[in-house]
Amino acid sequence: MARLEAEAASPEFWADSSQAQATLVRLARLKEQIRAWRELEGRVKELLELARLAEEEGEDSLLEEAKAEAEKLAHRLERLEFQQYFSGEYDAGDALLSIHAGAGGTDSQDWAEMLLRMYLRWAQDHGFETEILDLTPGEEAGIKSATVEVRGPDAYGFLKGEKGVHRLVRLSPFDAAHRRHTSFALVEVLPVVERDLRVEVRPEELKVDRFRASGPGGQNVQKVSTAVRVTHIPTGIVVTCQSERSQAQNLENALKILKAKLLELELRRKEEEIARLRGERVSAEWGNQIRSYILHPYTLVKDHRTGYETTQADRVLDGELDDFIREYLRWSLTGTKAAAGVGDGGEGR
Repeated sequence: MARLEAEAASPEFWADSSQAQATLVRLARLKEQIRAWRELEGRVKELLELARLAEEEGEDSLLEEAKAEAEKLAHRLERLEFQQYFSGEYDAGDALLSIHAGAGGTDSQDWAEMLLRMYLRWAQDHGFETEILDLTPGEEAGIKSATVEVRGPDAYGFLKGEKGVHRLVRLSPFDAAHRRHTSFALVEVLPVVERDLRVEVRPEELKVDRFRASGPGGQNVQKVSTAVRVTHIPTGIVVTCQSERSQAQNLENALKILKAKLLELELRRKEEEIARLRGERVSAEWGNQIRSYILHPYTLVKDHRTGYETTQADRVLDGELDDFIREYLRWSLTGTKAAAGVGDGGEGR
């Protein structure tokens, strides 16, 4: 905070107004974090004094008051400690969440739509705003892909651990013999990049194609070429957007997604370079299977990174993801796995 305050006091601070605004937002956030910790520190000192006084005077009522206050402060401390998980550069900002159906035809496309519903329900329950930037429906059911912008405090920090391959095992509703099927879907989570000095997109590096949107959408979508496909020539990254009726809005959303993908590419290159220098084996992160959702022959949702699992699969698919998110954040910092069946008496399968 002191460093940013010194930057804000320099004469050239407002030479770049957008960068200055971003610095002030970050400074305000840091001030609020420090204020919360200082306030807790003051309340703990007062509590210690109250407890000392209660012991000296043998006042049971004061001691009970001190115990009740201690419980409140313990919960407050837990919430503040949880916020410390969001220490990444982009954790405080918005997120772009994309879902892609894997191999498996209609079952995987239906699974992708189930995941989309799960994340939309989770976001709604937490007061986040969501906007579907792109959605490609499946041929018979479900979706082939979708991209959603999730807006709200710490949205990226909450969702960043959801990226990876999600596996579903169930009796297929699309199989006449009602056999058990395994479906896969890939989830990508990127930070929204409004402006980042490391991400520069030049117009001459872009190829923009315009086409008619697919799927249902009314006369305007069917007859007018409002959908946009943007190709970043140097990297080969392709982004499509067709959710808006305005071609300009679709292009703006496509560029937002492209910038996020370019930032992720640069961050991944840096991580791989550091790993190479350390002599570590670098794996393709997007290919990792992170979680299994088993609906038959028993119900179980298990995160393969943290070891956390629950038998309440229906509740998870209805958006109750907080336990998985919390365990991932703890695991990502400490490397400590959860005990099998935490919170629901699971059998550790």
